[in-house]
Amino acid sequence: MSAEHVLHPATHLDLETLEQVLRRQAPLRLSDEAAARIDHCHLYLSERLSQSDAPVYGINTGFGSLCNTSISPQDRGQLQVNLMMSHACGTGGEVPAELVRLMLLLKAQSLSYGHSGVQRATVQRLLDFYNRGILPIVYQQGSLGASGDLAPLAHLCLPLIGLGEVSYEGYRLQAADALHLFSWQPIELQAKEGLALLNGTQFMLAYAVHTTLRARRLLEAADVIGALSLEAFDGRPEPFDERLHRIRPHAGQLATARHLRELLVGSELQQQAKTAVQDPYSFRCMPQVHGASRDAVQYVAGVVETECNAVTDNPNIFPETDAILSGGNFHGQPLALALDFLAIAVAELGSISERRTYQLISGQRGLPPFLVAEPGLNSGMMIPQYTAASIVSQSKQLCTPASVDSIVSSNGQEDHVSMGSNAATKALRVIENTGQVLGIELLNAVQALALRRPARTSPPLEQVVEAFRAEVPFMGRDRVLYPDLHAAARFVRQYAWA
Repeated sequence: MSAEHVLHPATHLDLETLEQVLRRQAPLRLSDEAAARIDHCHLYLSERLSQSDAPVYGINTGFGSLCNTSISPQDRGQLQVNLMMSHACGTGGEVPAELVRLMLLLKAQSLSYGHSGVQRATVQRLLDFYNRGILPIVYQQGSLGASGDLAPLAHLCLPLIGLGEVSYEGYRLQAADALHLFSWQPIELQAKEGLALLNGTQFMLAYAVHTTLRARRLLEAADVIGALSLEAFDGRPEPFDERLHRIRPHAGQLATARHLRELLVGSELQQQAKTAVQDPYSFRCMPQVHGASRDAVQYVAGVVETECNAVTDNPNIFPETDAILSGGNFHGQPLALALDFLAIAVAELGSISERRTYQLISGQRGLPPFLVAEPGLNSGMMIPQYTAASIVSQSKQLCTPASVDSIVSSNGQEDHVSMGSNAATKALRVIENTGQVLGIELLNAVQALALRRPARTSPPLEQVVEAFRAEVPFMGRDRVLYPDLHAAARFVRQYAWA
């Protein structure tokens, strides 16, 4: 455990900070200002309800299309409990533990601004779960991404009141038993608290944070692996000349070209005379293709950071101006569009990577077909390219935008939804797919470079080759290859590319 991370409403929460907090497993704490804001808003709401019976959505009324049904004061706590229970309708696979931890952090962050009316004890319990490693069992399917991520957040927050299930130190427990382990009493929900916990975008936002951070790493990996393939293919350096990119100055294109130039400095292979006048697009257009994806991921990162610093439940409470406003801050459209864009951008990294793999095994430029001795007797790297092609095709299918779909729910009250949760889970699958495709390219590029010896590539690229060879040996003749593919994907995910 390392230094704690303090949730402070005046501190901008960026992706770099989140990545460090998650990596260090830093404990979380509410700042004094956040605690004061939460207390002030909760007190305001309590006093407001004691003084007036005017209808306020979800506090003294029903939910969704039942918003015109009045709820008596004595039933308002039960209303919130009923909301939590009835909305826990998740299904499908379980959300990975690292994403559940992130959901807990992001939900506490959103509530810490003091516009939600919850008790401080409720926010503290979310932090207690995070700090103690008590992770609610949350399911991937069930959210429309409109009134927030209702079903996933119901599963996330049910354990606060002693219901649902959690994972703790590798064991699956009933939430009530987990609370008993720490002598914690279930939270007694007060007016609006169930609504504040369930409304919000923290399911799709956790996926967005996670996939954006991983997409950034894949961008770095794609440049390095693409440079290795260029070297193995005996490719030319001219397409990365700064003069070309100054006259089409997209930021991502400029950055990618600069990165590739830096990676090639000191390469013996680049000093050799080139026989080909031009290289295929998958090599020559890396700055334009990788760069476009880099720009897209940068845009997505901006959307994600805005959402990390936002209040996304409903209604929202403004004690200073004596107002409770019902709106639509829980609607996931900003994230849905961004996550669809992210998936497309990352899928393109895989698409161009598979093409480079195809060129490497094609028997051109002095390389043997399928990068193996005695092709025919040996199939060599033939089938890894098939695997890459299959994965790239699946990623294309997964890139059908979720955000263009909407299905009416709640008797027409919720008549336009974002489907952002589907965009989120699809984006993660595309991230995983592209990591594997880049791993297959790396496997082929390093194999091809071995066939170019004794000529060597640049010192930074040789360092990558050496690290990869410690995980995957040279293939002199056919062997069972799936362990190599799995190791290559793991290498892409874990290696320190930047």
